[in-house]
Amino acid sequence: MYVAVKGGEAAILNSYQLLARQRRGDVSEPELSVPQIRQQLKLAVDRVMTEGSVYDPELAALAIKQAAGDLVEAIFLLRAYRATLPRLGTTCALDTSRMVLDRRISATFKDLPGGQVLGPTYDYTQRLLDFKLLAEGPVAPPAAAPAAVPPGPTPRVVDLLNQEGLIETRPVPPGDPAPTDLTREPLRFPANRATRLQNLARGDEGFLLAMAYSTQRGYSHSHPFVGEVRLGTVAVEVVPEELGFAIEIGDIEITECEMVNQFAGSKSQPPQFTRGYGLAFGHSERKAMAMSLVDRALRADELGEPVESPAQMQEFVLGHSDSLEASGFVQHLKLPHYVDFQSELELVRKMRAAANPATTEQGDAA
Repeated sequence: MYVAVKGGEAAILNSYQLLARQRRGDVSEPELSVPQIRQQLKLAVDRVMTEGSVYDPELAALAIKQAAGDLVEAIFLLRAYRATLPRLGTTCALDTSRMVLDRRISATFKDLPGGQVLGPTYDYTQRLLDFKLLAEGPVAPPAAAPAAVPPGPTPRVVDLLNQEGLIETRPVPPGDPAPTDLTREPLRFPANRATRLQNLARGDEGFLLAMAYSTQRGYSHSHPFVGEVRLGTVAVEVVPEELGFAIEIGDIEITECEMVNQFAGSKSQPPQFTRGYGLAFGHSERKAMAMSLVDRALRADELGEPVESPAQMQEFVLGHSDSLEASGFVQHLKLPHYVDFQSELELVRKMRAAANPATTEQGDAA
C-alpha cells in the first residue's frame, strides 16, 4: 500500500490530531474499549483476523478501534504488525474432522449422522431493526437452550458421498512438497491449489463474494450445493524436535465449508461430484462459502473445463483479491500528481489544436 507522502510537518501532525478526535467522537460518551470490541463485534474481529493472517482476537479488536471501524485499514494494521513477528515454528495441518462443533449444516442431506446443528446464525432472523438495542443500560440477552452438539467426531457429508464413489478423492501424494508461503514469497503463475487457497483466505471478502456470485449467475458452468458448513474449535498441534511427536498448544475457532459441484466427467474421469473448499478464522461463513465457490471455479483448467469467465482466471482473481493492494493502488491517486497532470493537460491542448486549428486561431485572436 502506498503510504509515503511529503508535506508540511505541522500540517501532518495536525492531521493526526484531527484523526484522533474523529476516532474518539463525543467525549461525553463512554469510550469504546478493546474488550468490548472483541466480545461484541466478534464477526468484524474474525474478518480482520482472517484477512490479516493473524489469529489474535485482542490485536484484531485493537486494530478495529485504531482504524475507527474501517476493516480494510484494520487488516492493514494487523498485517503490518505480523511482518514484525519472528517465525517460531510450523504447526501440523489442522484435523478439522476432530472439530468441536458449535454449528453444522448441510444443504444436500436433511438427515445427517450427528444431525443439523443450527447454532448462532442470522439465517432465520427477519432482518428488522431491533429498537430494543437503543435502550440505555445493559440488556441481558435472552436465554438459549444449549445446542444438541454430538459428542466426538462427526462424519462429513463428503464421506457419505465417497462411500458410493460419487465424489472425487484428494489423497496426499507421496513426497508432497511443503506449500508456498505467500507471506514470504511472491505470487507466481500458474499457482497450484495450495497457493490459491492461501491467497483466497487472505483475499477481500467483498471481492470474493462478487466472484462467487458471478459463478452462480452462469459465468462458470457450475451448479453448487453446500455440502457442509462447520463452525467450531479445533486443536493446533506442533511437533517439537526434542520430542518427535505432536502436542497440542491450544485451540482456535474456525469456519470450514465444502461446496459440492456436479462434474460431467472427462476422458480420464467418470461423472462425479467435485469439491470447492473454504476455511477462515472465527465465525466467517460468508467468506468460507465464497472462497469455496471461487476455489472450485479456479480448478476449471485442472478438470478440463473451458476457462471463459473471470472467476476461472487465476491471474484475474488472485492478482486482484487482496484488499491492501487494491486499496493502496486506488488511494495512491490522492497523492500529488501535479507534474503528470500538467504534461497530460498540455498534450490534450495540443491534440485539440491539431484537430481544429480554426477554433484555436479564433481563441487566440480573442
